[in-house]
Amino acid sequence: MIPELGHLSVILALALSIAGAVFGLGGAHIGLGRWMQAATSATYGQMVFVALGFLVLVNAFVTDDFSVAYVAHNSNSLLPWQYKVSALWGAHEGSLLLWTLIMTLWMSAVALRGAALPPGILARVLGVMGLLNGGFLSFLLLTSNPFERLLPLAPADGADLNPLLQDFGLIVHPPMLYTGYVGFSVAFAFAVAGLLSGRLDSAWARWSRPWTNIAWAFLTLGIALGSWWAYYELGWGGWWFWDPVENASFMPWLAATALIHSLAVAEKRGAFRTWTLLLALSAFSLSLLGAFIVRSGVLTSVHAFAVDPTRGLYILGFLAVVVGGSLTLFALRASAAAADVRYGLFSREASLLVNNLLLVVAMAVVLLGTLYPLAYEALTGGDKISIGPPWFNRFFVPLMLAAAVALGVGPFLGWKRSGFTRLRRRLAWCFGASVALAVLVALLLEGLRSWGAAAAVGLGLWILCTHAVDVGRRLRLKGASPPLSYWGMTLAHIGFAVSLLGIALTHELSVEKDIRMSVGESATHGEVTFRFDGVVDAPGPNYRAQRGLFAIEDGERRFGLTPEKRRYFASGSVMTEAAIDAGFFKDIYVSLGEPLANGDWAVRVYVKPFVRWIWFGAVLMALGGTLAVADKRYRRLRRRVESRSSAIGAPSVPA
Repeated sequence: MIPELGHLSVILALALSIAGAVFGLGGAHIGLGRWMQAATSATYGQMVFVALGFLVLVNAFVTDDFSVAYVAHNSNSLLPWQYKVSALWGAHEGSLLLWTLIMTLWMSAVALRGAALPPGILARVLGVMGLLNGGFLSFLLLTSNPFERLLPLAPADGADLNPLLQDFGLIVHPPMLYTGYVGFSVAFAFAVAGLLSGRLDSAWARWSRPWTNIAWAFLTLGIALGSWWAYYELGWGGWWFWDPVENASFMPWLAATALIHSLAVAEKRGAFRTWTLLLALSAFSLSLLGAFIVRSGVLTSVHAFAVDPTRGLYILGFLAVVVGGSLTLFALRASAAAADVRYGLFSREASLLVNNLLLVVAMAVVLLGTLYPLAYEALTGGDKISIGPPWFNRFFVPLMLAAAVALGVGPFLGWKRSGFTRLRRRLAWCFGASVALAVLVALLLEGLRSWGAAAAVGLGLWILCTHAVDVGRRLRLKGASPPLSYWGMTLAHIGFAVSLLGIALTHELSVEKDIRMSVGESATHGEVTFRFDGVVDAPGPNYRAQRGLFAIEDGERRFGLTPEKRRYFASGSVMTEAAIDAGFFKDIYVSLGEPLANGDWAVRVYVKPFVRWIWFGAVLMALGGTLAVADKRYRRLRRRVESRSSAIGAPSVPA
């Protein structure tokens, strides 16, 4: 009866989500304090019941309860325990349960930290999030129930988890990615609450900004973890493939990156309010679009869930309601957010506006490249067309390089306007330094010959130079200690520069070879020598592997690498496990291909300089976003927020 308890818990959570939406939105509209308090209680109740359902399903996996259909289809008695737990979100139904659990955790965090908010705003935010969670819980119960039984003929053993997912990446990547996805529902709910209440002033931006930063940081880490996982698990040595499902997570990240910059202007200067609202609605809407792409069955991808396309109709309808409803409300109420804020051409506002436009156009490029093949197939009745990396790189990369230029100028610009003469002098010094450093890097790193790569390296160094100069200038100011939000911004921008350097250098300097090797044979690529010493059998917990033995010489370093070809007992699937010598400046990567005649093997070898910088930069970006939230002004009491709002003069719309 334990799985039925989980099913009942999710049903009760759905009832509480509906009640919370009614009490939150209705109580705020008619001004009933008890109803608004009930919305908070309903929020905590949803978290408790969804968490109970989640734990019930975890128990079913750990105890090998194959009478539960979802467990039977995605686990096996030989599966190591850590993968039994992560198998819960390894397929559609369980991953959707994880999504709703994370949603309730975000809602509870807002309720817990919302004591500093006006009661009407908090109630509306929780009410909107309750409606969203009710939609997801309905989807779970009506089309994707993970608690269904296989009775009376339960199988003796399970079908096994997809071998590709039997990896540490499954443990950390989906939870991190979903936390970012779902976190944008908070910004969405604040935008809708602001439109409903008419509170569209700088205080609204301040309330929304820390939640958006945290969600953006989680999504940044989630995308980086997915890139790292694909790099070492798929055996291809690549870190990004412009796969539609990769794009599904990248589009909300681009919109949210524009949003956090726009929120800064809305908070500091009261400008860009309507634009900021639209970005807040767009970031979460793109997260829902990503869910549709992954779960609808409209595409085949190594990342996508293979599900019944009828489920995609539910998501499509839910997407239409959420996006259509929010945009309709925006059209009716956004005029109240309009503000006449003036600024010069050489100002921080203008720089952030350029930044926003470049990011949104880049997002539109990714959106077009992702959806056009799907639309073409639907309109032509099955004909297929492919848009690959060359198309994305042709249009996306120049936009990001232009954004890097703007990113370097931003630190020297003040609000409203800046003196052109002083600005030109500082920028000229930084430009000269970055060009000189780029030339030095090109001379030191043999093989850096592409103008595009050299430009990317120069722009990465440009960002580092401008921010280093700005940090030095601020530290020299007496009696002015930069706030944590400044350090967070600087760290995030430095992270972007580090990732940009890693992308350019890895793309230009990597060595990739597919070779045939006999036992005892050596191959040399650059300064690295690979010697193949044969293959041995290696047993695993639920597989048997053929383990390659390679002796590597890298200058004075000598070490071994042992890639594997694994055959899994339950499914019979054969998987490649690459072996990587990871270094901060260079990765050496070996992957076994197929066995050939006479004991020879196909071997794939890579030397990947600076590839770790891509993910290290992403970690710095995420840390910067988190550090900015720790700024003391986001911990001020409501009365300070209220007094600031009154001083600015908030526009109001009848609720």
